Amino acid sequence: MRLTVFWDRMNQQFGETYAPSVAKDHVLAELGGRTVEQALADGESAKDVWRAVCTTFDVPERLR
Repeated sequence: MRLTVFWDRMNQQFGETYAPSVAKDHVLAELGGRTVEQALADGESAKDVWRAVCTTFDVPERLR
């Protein structure tokens, strides 16, 4: 998954205003206690990070 697709899905799920806050502020257990931003900066694939977001926030099937 490309980062552009990842951010598009984040914006669809959370809105363009709230998505950056989710990425910066929410610590996800599925990411080893890191935020989305931290996991991406550490080199985690966007696909794996998106899966963690889907699990944590119960993202609708259409965006998975």
